[in-house]
Amino acid sequence: MEYEGKLWVAKSDEKVFLLPRMANRHGLIAGASGTGKSVTLKVLAESFSEIGVPVFLSDIKGDMAGLLNPGAGGEKMERRIDSLGIDRFSYEGFPCRFWDVYGENGHPVRVTVESMGADALSRILELSQVQTDVLRVVFRICADSGWRLVDSKDLVSVLQYLFDNRADYESEYGSMSSQSLGAIQRSVRALADRGGDTFFGEPALDIHDWMGTADDGRGWVNILHSVKLAHNPKLYATFLVWLMTELFRVLPEEGDPEKPKLVFFFDEAHMLFSDAPKNLLQDVERTVKLIRSKGVGIYFISQSPSDIPDSVLSQLSNRVQHALRAYTPGEQKAVRVAASAFRPNPAFKTEDVITELGVGEALVSFLDAEGRPGVVQKAKILPPKSFMGSIPAADYEAAIKGTKMDRKYGRTVDGPSAYEAIEALRKKAPKEEKAAKKAEPKKKESALSKNLSKMAGSASSAIGRGIGGKISKKLFGRK
Repeated sequence: MEYEGKLWVAKSDEKVFLLPRMANRHGLIAGASGTGKSVTLKVLAESFSEIGVPVFLSDIKGDMAGLLNPGAGGEKMERRIDSLGIDRFSYEGFPCRFWDVYGENGHPVRVTVESMGADALSRILELSQVQTDVLRVVFRICADSGWRLVDSKDLVSVLQYLFDNRADYESEYGSMSSQSLGAIQRSVRALADRGGDTFFGEPALDIHDWMGTADDGRGWVNILHSVKLAHNPKLYATFLVWLMTELFRVLPEEGDPEKPKLVFFFDEAHMLFSDAPKNLLQDVERTVKLIRSKGVGIYFISQSPSDIPDSVLSQLSNRVQHALRAYTPGEQKAVRVAASAFRPNPAFKTEDVITELGVGEALVSFLDAEGRPGVVQKAKILPPKSFMGSIPAADYEAAIKGTKMDRKYGRTVDGPSAYEAIEALRKKAPKEEKAAKKAEPKKKESALSKNLSKMAGSASSAIGRGIGGKISKKLFGRK
């Protein structure tokens, strides 16, 4: 909730604010299931939108779509509003754009195979290290040959062509075993069969379409419908990391703006860091460290801070910690670690409070105007203004059909790419082979003529030498 240029997020004995200037220092929303993380995410998304900051978030359960419509009042909600001392509270919907990798509940989100890159793609395909190395070589060959890898059809075509002609490339690019090429091709086809390749294609997502404000000046809330996507955790996590790194690649330097250019919420962050390869973790760590200078804030949402590597966790300065359970030694250790991350409050022991928080309560610490972590506060999160729950299909359709984004992304464009280049090579090969066979009899005939000429020349020389010898003998009287 916007309050005198600040974001009012929660209330303890006093209001707890997140300063827009400090919002690009990233953040963490943590807590066990059912403790109120989704409400906190919605309140933050609404608050950023109100000050003209666009937001991106993933909708794992389908309930974030409720941001589109005004909330519904009730006795329980009214009591909460009164207890928090909120004046002039109004239920509101927010300007939303819906996106969906599968194009079912949002504008299609497409990327090209080549922009995804070999390393990210290898994780989606669950390739071995050897197969990943081969895939890198395939990408290099395509780049050198001018073959555009746009969709899975392109990649399958290139893999089959290299399988058939790998001897022509191995002297320059190194060994590519038929087993590895075949395994990669099978993985690509399996991904296609599961519907997971639908986001490979064009028109590719333009990150700039997340930016800007609606006609009323509020920031767009970009919601990635992820109910189906989340069933494939590696695809979900790798795709969101690609989106995050694409933001870093595309956006210009902003320095320290008065408010973020975009806030990116990464829900179910444990999917990203579970079994992630070292190079992917390094990409995430580097992006989180540097992207704030692009005016982007990254907020991770997960059950426990221990789900996130220390190298990334240390970059998350604004924190909302909901209740954690501590039934096992491992969970007790996680509580101690979470408590130690906060600046202590002399009024209570942080470690004890974490396990005692009720639904909608949290330990909150945001950076102050000097960039210092605030003393941790035990606070109640404000209620969201938008609807708490999912929306009907008709609402999705009304928000999508006929819009500017629908006109831009509604139809797939299949332009010239590697598939067409490979097909041209395949058609060219039989013609060249036929021409070579046609020229072969002429070559044989030419070779025979040369041999006959040579034999005739040799015979002529021999005859000439014989006649010359006889004449010589007669002239000089030799026998």
